[in-house]
Amino acid sequence: MILLGISFISYSSIRSSSEKLYICSLNIYNMQKNCLGKLFLKSDMIAFAIILLFYIISNFMFFPHQIICYDVYGYYLYLPQTFIYHDLSINNPEQVFALLQQYSNSSTFYQANLLPEGGYVMKYSMGLAILYSPFFFIAHALAPVFGYAADGYSYPYQLSMLIGGIIYTITGFWFLRKVLLRFFNEKVTALSLFLIVAGTNIIIHTSMYGQNAMSHNQLFFLYCLVLWFTLKWHESYKIKWIVLLGIVCGLAILSRPTEIVILVIPALWNVFSWKSFKEKITVIRTHFGQIFLFGTIVFSIGFLQLIYWKIHTGHFLYYSYKANPGEGLELFSPYISQFLFSFRKGWIIYTPLMIFAFTGFYFVYKNNRKIFLPLLAYTAFNLYLVSSWSTWWYAQSFSQRPMIPALAIMIIPLGYFLQWMLQQKILLKTFLSVIIAFLLFLNIFQIWQFHVGIIDGERMTNAYYQKIFLKTSVSDEDKKLLLIDRAFCEANGFTNMNEYTGRLLKTESFENQPAYDTIEAVDGKSFATLTQRDSYSVPVEATYSDITSCDHAWIRVGVSIYPITHPDSLKLALVAHFTHNGLAYQYRTIESPSMNLKQGEWNRVYFNYLTPEVRKKSDLFRTFLWNMSGGTVLVDKLSVEVFEPKSQH
Repeated sequence: MILLGISFISYSSIRSSSEKLYICSLNIYNMQKNCLGKLFLKSDMIAFAIILLFYIISNFMFFPHQIICYDVYGYYLYLPQTFIYHDLSINNPEQVFALLQQYSNSSTFYQANLLPEGGYVMKYSMGLAILYSPFFFIAHALAPVFGYAADGYSYPYQLSMLIGGIIYTITGFWFLRKVLLRFFNEKVTALSLFLIVAGTNIIIHTSMYGQNAMSHNQLFFLYCLVLWFTLKWHESYKIKWIVLLGIVCGLAILSRPTEIVILVIPALWNVFSWKSFKEKITVIRTHFGQIFLFGTIVFSIGFLQLIYWKIHTGHFLYYSYKANPGEGLELFSPYISQFLFSFRKGWIIYTPLMIFAFTGFYFVYKNNRKIFLPLLAYTAFNLYLVSSWSTWWYAQSFSQRPMIPALAIMIIPLGYFLQWMLQQKILLKTFLSVIIAFLLFLNIFQIWQFHVGIIDGERMTNAYYQKIFLKTSVSDEDKKLLLIDRAFCEANGFTNMNEYTGRLLKTESFENQPAYDTIEAVDGKSFATLTQRDSYSVPVEATYSDITSCDHAWIRVGVSIYPITHPDSLKLALVAHFTHNGLAYQYRTIESPSMNLKQGEWNRVYFNYLTPEVRKKSDLFRTFLWNMSGGTVLVDKLSVEVFEPKSQH
């Protein structure tokens, strides 16, 4: 009432002031609204906020029992060995093995190779260790403060690595959002980000089981930065952007050398015709100093690995994967069709949303040719490289985990497809939206199936996939349709012979062979004699394609042994293995005294051997008897029997 009275008394005097106050208030309101809109109401920011919350919550929901384990342990090993134990050569392996036993980081020490002169060299390059290092040093400083061992593996190190992975993932998405906004509006950007997270395998490998410490997560982060710095440099040609671009490209290549394909992105950016190619050459000439600096940075970062190899092996170049000749790059026979379409691990089968990303390249070409060639060239080269790895299914994982970094590239053609889709008539737009919604549901459902063990990480088959499609349970009978469980069979042996058909492949008789010293033995016959001078029997050999056309077979190796020297003094090994380019893999033996040999009589010795995932069908199987101690034995009838699964005949 007081205010009302005052308003009547002084209406004329305050009218103008009220109008000014109203206008001022309205301006403030609009400023606040615009500010809030920029921060919170933009759809791309809402999508980013949801992704941020999702990754934080999901990583702690699936908090790992041990994040520094297996491959991550191998990437990480540089740090504690350098800064805590001062033994990068691992000349004191007992220290490493003691920690391995204490923390159960790995069941075997495959992460480093033993050198002939002693010491070890790391299997993996050091790029990931550099990315881990800020969080390693934080944990190392805080561990003793909170009463934990400052040994590189206690809880603070685990937690710090997990937080580091989350930070890298979220930072990657932040820069990816900025990249997308250069090509699309907020709606398409938000939808693209949402689909990449909900519709691909990036969820499981960056937020579940502690996998955000794997190389794929860190490389996804680096790829997002490569795109952003490439954009910024081509817009301004400022030296800071080329320096940052050189650093992230160098770290990506140092993390995984095959990531050298990332250089295609900045090299071909804005190239779409012969004229634009000549213009790009002119840009390079004009800014040659910056290009030279970029190359120097990339080379200098990569040279860190060469220096490490030179110090520890004596050579600037060292192939650290040679410890297992059974896997490697097959550049002349890539597994592209299996990599994309196999029910075992096909990227399109288990991440079908990528069909729309591949379709989107047409719309990139149609709408933005300046970026078409670099995106397509990278996709083609990268797909060729990752599918050339002989074990193209990449162990226990959901869908194709090496393609996670490529999602930072593939999201752009996906965005162009979505942009086109949103411009179509309601009927077509609705139809495509329903398909995409189903693919999102299928992806999330299949990730759940993987999580509960219905989808297997490496043993899937077409027949089994059909049985479990959209199913919430699986029967033991259905599981028989999976590929053989090699780990289980290796541990438990050949226990289901009734499911196999056997045949004799080869038998090698050593009676009266002139290649050996011989002595008279049983019934006046002469047999090959293994002594210290002739310690290896003639092998029985066969290629995998000679052995079987199935995905696996059991091989029963047998030999007859007549000990001349007392069995307690003998050390024999019946050996079986495959070879690739003359190097052995899947090496297995049965050795005395497990043979239970008796002196003065023939002893028939057998053992069963499961064929590996051979690198090539032409790889050679070899079996032979090896006299390791220098005693004397007679040997005869080295035989190879093959047992093939009945279900594959």
